[in-house]
Amino acid sequence: MIDSKVEIVLGSSSPRRQELLKLITKNFTIRTANIDETYNSTTPSEIVQEISYKKSKNIEISVGELLITADTIVTLDGKIFGKPHNYNEAFHMLKTLSNKTHCVYTGITLRSMEKFSSFYEVSKVTFYKLDEEVINFYISNNNVYDKAGAYAIQDFAAVFVKKIEGDYYNIMGLPLAKLYWQLRQMFATL
Repeated sequence: MIDSKVEIVLGSSSPRRQELLKLITKNFTIRTANIDETYNSTTPSEIVQEISYKKSKNIEISVGELLITADTIVTLDGKIFGKPHNYNEAFHMLKTLSNKTHCVYTGITLRSMEKFSSFYEVSKVTFYKLDEEVINFYISNNNVYDKAGAYAIQDFAAVFVKKIEGDYYNIMGLPLAKLYWQLRQMFATL
């Protein structure tokens, strides 16, 4: 039920975000921006919105197009877990998240030629206690380097999860329900 008069552009090369967006609309194109993901904000909700907005401003759009950009981070006790750069960093992230509850924040920016809107969603994820064997197996058999917190809930890491509070799809990188209602609201004003 997405307005067909507006052409949707997803500003992400993430296969997960593309799969998720297909659940609410089949008609969209992909454009990506390669940006420096540094930020000036201090809170997780502001950080993800700042980076999603930065991505948005880096992608050209035309009249009649609506761009969707997103950024996701994992936080625990005030520490931000982005994408790991190497095996040791991934191992340390997963060991730290073991047997604890962390938050996953995703910031979304919607932008047309006339207006823009940014918002965020947060979900809480509690992990079981992970031993070194399962962490090593996971890192060795999955691509952890393009995922905030070094895991993807939709792959083998599903067995890490003891409890979820909030939007499951947000943990995958695109809070579908909130995105859908925000899109409908924006379409009503375009």
